Amino acid sequence: MSDKLIIFDTTLRDGEQAPGIALTPDEKLVIAHQLARLRVDVLEAGFAASSSGDFRAVSQIAAEVKGPVIASLARAHPDDIDQAWDALRHAARARIHVFMSTSPIHMERMLRMTPSEVLKASVEGVRRARRYTDDVEFSPQDATRSDHQFLVDVCRAAVEAGATTINIPDTVGYATPAEFTELMKRIYAEVRGDRSDVTISVHCHDDLGLAVANSLSAISAGARQIEGAVNGIGERAGNTSIEEIIMAIKTRQDIFGVEIGADTTQIFDTSRLVSQLTGYPVQFNKAVVGRNAFAHESGIHQHGVLRDRETYEIMNAESIGQRGAQIILGKHSGRAGFADALANLDLSLEEDEFNLAFEKFKAMADRKLEIGERELRAIAATGLSQSSGAEVTIAGISVSGGHDTTPTAVVTLEKGGVTSEYTGYGDGMVHAAFSAIKQCFGIEARLVDYRVVPVTSGADAMAEVNVVVRVVDNTYSGKAVSTDVVEGSAEAFVDALNRAVGAK
Repeated sequence: MSDKLIIFDTTLRDGEQAPGIALTPDEKLVIAHQLARLRVDVLEAGFAASSSGDFRAVSQIAAEVKGPVIASLARAHPDDIDQAWDALRHAARARIHVFMSTSPIHMERMLRMTPSEVLKASVEGVRRARRYTDDVEFSPQDATRSDHQFLVDVCRAAVEAGATTINIPDTVGYATPAEFTELMKRIYAEVRGDRSDVTISVHCHDDLGLAVANSLSAISAGARQIEGAVNGIGERAGNTSIEEIIMAIKTRQDIFGVEIGADTTQIFDTSRLVSQLTGYPVQFNKAVVGRNAFAHESGIHQHGVLRDRETYEIMNAESIGQRGAQIILGKHSGRAGFADALANLDLSLEEDEFNLAFEKFKAMADRKLEIGERELRAIAATGLSQSSGAEVTIAGISVSGGHDTTPTAVVTLEKGGVTSEYTGYGDGMVHAAFSAIKQCFGIEARLVDYRVVPVTSGADAMAEVNVVVRVVDNTYSGKAVSTDVVEGSAEAFVDALNRAVGAK
């Protein structure tokens, strides 16, 4: 049994399926490069056949990101598999990840297929994928609610057809560690056996809060690949948190005894980048990467940590890339100081991205006495996400309203060098601003998600605003940072609508 544990990251595929996340191909590429710096072993770039946007993202990542194996998901269907390979063909190392449901409820209610039809389709899917690459993964979806003998039979057939990785998904987070371990022991013994060319993998969801526990328990049963997403994002309650797996293995080598190649000092930056570009905040008490993960408020704890950090810390903050020193800038800081601060945070921006971020920084510095590391990261994320070629920009905004008057927003927008003023009304100030902005764009956009995430605290706190809009059948995300919630909301809404216009 190999002592190498493969880290399979699905942030850009399963993670992006979380409600409200709508990453562009360029944003996916930025995250993919960071995942390569984290040194994940396999990077699932998307589901190429699911949309033209996903196909472009997988193709771009396959062509440009070096280091990890680049994978694309595909149903056990010829068209899916062919499109997966078309998107992956330029990767230095490519994997086609074929899946087929095997639980009774999925076969009967969703697929409307018999077990024999599922077995046949699984084999044919794997065989077709093997025409393109020697690296083929097979996943029996909803494995933990499948008949175990049928599950074993399908997995054996997939191996005989050429699958080199057999992944057991706890698709709905149904399993508990003890029963999952027993299932994995059976899979290892009856599917892999003494075949050194087959890797057993797990992909666990967190519906009962057991994704990480189930994944780690599978290691003792022979699993040598764990699949998950940064910050645990994903469908419903999310996926296994990759950063928790990495640090559990690093911290408890005495228990797990497997080796991983991840660069742990990239964990913090990866977590924050994914949070900023997806708009999903990291909960304060999140293991490893949460704001409170290395914070101590209790007097007894503080006393112990001051004497020796190991009294209450089993991990070193620096080991995951956390920095102790705060970087503070103010309104008198110039481009050089701003650039130096970003460099110290290992944040790299292209020239147009830097210009946008610096413009936002100067506007923010006029309102706040000091801008620290958290604000800088949020401002840099704005530079990464917003397009310098935006069709419409905000030149000014004013709002009014009260208990007895309808909330009103007057928004001055610049489009093609022409400045125009639009007035909107709504249930509140933000709604009124959105109504005014929609008049300028002249497209029917429906707001499907809106989140305001505090970046800092205090009377002059900065907030990050994330919106997702639906235009016809497509969704577009926008984001902005501001000390004014209405202004930030308007900027984020304009960002989303600019994306919608640019995608036409």
